[in-house]
Amino acid sequence: IRVNAIAPALVETPMTAPWLATDADRRLRAAFYPLRRVGRPPDVAAAAVYLASDEAAWVSGAVLLVSGGAVMTSDPYRYLMRVNAQP
Repeated sequence: IRVNAIAPALVETPMTAPWLATDADRRLRAAFYPLRRVGRPPDVAAAAVYLASDEAAWVSGAVLLVSGGAVMTSDPYRYLMRVNAQP
């Protein structure tokens, strides 16, 4: 039995639609990610397919970050403070 987790960052879904309602919202949030876009459901689905595949047979106890490189940002706290200050 293998147990793994997928930890997505911001993914465009009906739940997150209010955060991405305008072009300005989308640009602001996309700027946080080194890949310069928010995630899409197929990005997370691809991670799940990988973890369910034979290629991941030696992967267990892992948390797979599907984050567009968000962990590479130098100051996520400052970014979140800026985003939360937006009207």
